Amino acid sequence: MSVLEQLFYSAPGQVVAEKLGLPEPEVLRRGRKLPAGAVVTASLAGSTLATDTLALLGVPIDSALRDDGAEPPTYPERIGAVVIDARGLRQLVELEGLRTVLRPAMKGLEASGRIVVLADAEVEGLEANAVRQSLDGINRTIGKELRHGATSNLIYCSPGITGAELASTMSFLLEGRSAFVDGQSWTVGSPLTPLGELAARPLLDRIVVITGSARGIGARIAGVAARDGAKVVCVDVPAAGEALAAVANRLGGTALQLDITAAAAGERIAAHVASRYGEQARIHGLVHNAGITRDKLLANTDAARWGQVIEVNLAAQLRINPVLLDGRPGGLGDDARIVSIASTSGIAGNRGQANYAASKAGVVGLVRAFAAEVAERGITVNAVAPGFIETDMTAKIPFVQREVFRRTNSLGQGGDPIDVAETIGYFLDPASAGVSGQVIRVCGQNLVGA
Repeated sequence: MSVLEQLFYSAPGQVVAEKLGLPEPEVLRRGRKLPAGAVVTASLAGSTLATDTLALLGVPIDSALRDDGAEPPTYPERIGAVVIDARGLRQLVELEGLRTVLRPAMKGLEASGRIVVLADAEVEGLEANAVRQSLDGINRTIGKELRHGATSNLIYCSPGITGAELASTMSFLLEGRSAFVDGQSWTVGSPLTPLGELAARPLLDRIVVITGSARGIGARIAGVAARDGAKVVCVDVPAAGEALAAVANRLGGTALQLDITAAAAGERIAAHVASRYGEQARIHGLVHNAGITRDKLLANTDAARWGQVIEVNLAAQLRINPVLLDGRPGGLGDDARIVSIASTSGIAGNRGQANYAASKAGVVGLVRAFAAEVAERGITVNAVAPGFIETDMTAKIPFVQREVFRRTNSLGQGGDPIDVAETIGYFLDPASAGVSGQVIRVCGQNLVGA
């Protein structure tokens, strides 16, 4: 720790930081923990999807308070979450109903509380589409206004969706697993294949392959998959062999030393799975986590720096996926899950990262297009886009710059690798079969960028 850091984190330094608007970050609720306070609900247009879903999850609910006067009513005790069913809203005047529920809730939430809004993914008419998009703007704004680690997220629900199909997403958002997911919106639909049951260990005896898993975020992804019952295959370059073996051994998995840019990388992964788990074994989850940075201003970026980043972060996936989908032993099975790592740099851009932003934006494009191609097999394809996550790599950033990165989001702190891992675990869950082609930012709602 540098002298500047020691001063900043000292008692006098924290007093100064508080006066400068840099208070000690809230300790976020993490893990498979529901809110401590009551979960309250409101239906704005008669939909019962929210209450049906919460009933399936066994979550007791109360009715939300509504602001119908000059002074909003107050909750007698802090509430843990408010779930607002806004499906069916078609007129601008109906947005007033959302305001009446949100106003009491904004000051009534406990630390790490949750606001979850449900809306229609598909509507007809100009005003209805304006209303639909207005909900996204409201969601992003209240995410920035909440305090003490509370978050707000919006789920667009496809026509005909049931509580069982929404349960995995609702559980993820209410629990501490979504601690660093804030101000986001994504779509949940009805899967074409049978839905897996919501379970405490949803990946029990399923094979999950994680690239770049010798350390950092990749190791945490492997840990979450193993916690949820998976047989993990940890993949990383030979130079990381010792650390890779340690992760695999600790989790009861297997290690594969492999450069994913090799022409036969897909064949090597399948052969490893078939040899270790049998010819009939199939991969349930493939997590494309491996990635590199070679940051320079574009004016100083040569062909080697450009090509290395594109090759590792994007091109390797384009080669590996078709091989593992061709039906060979040890390849991806039907109803499998493919999850890639994008980045907020790929969504909003970042100075000095043209090559990295290109590769991560390419991941977003790949996920959205590829999801439709494999949907008939029940395979889902999604991506997580991390923001500033506290890792060994980010620890090397100069202190002042690092502190700015930490603070410029709605939660006022950097994320933990577990936050990325838990979101990937949500995607891997068989009960998340209705979630595909989606990109979830795990960034605490960065205040800069899309």
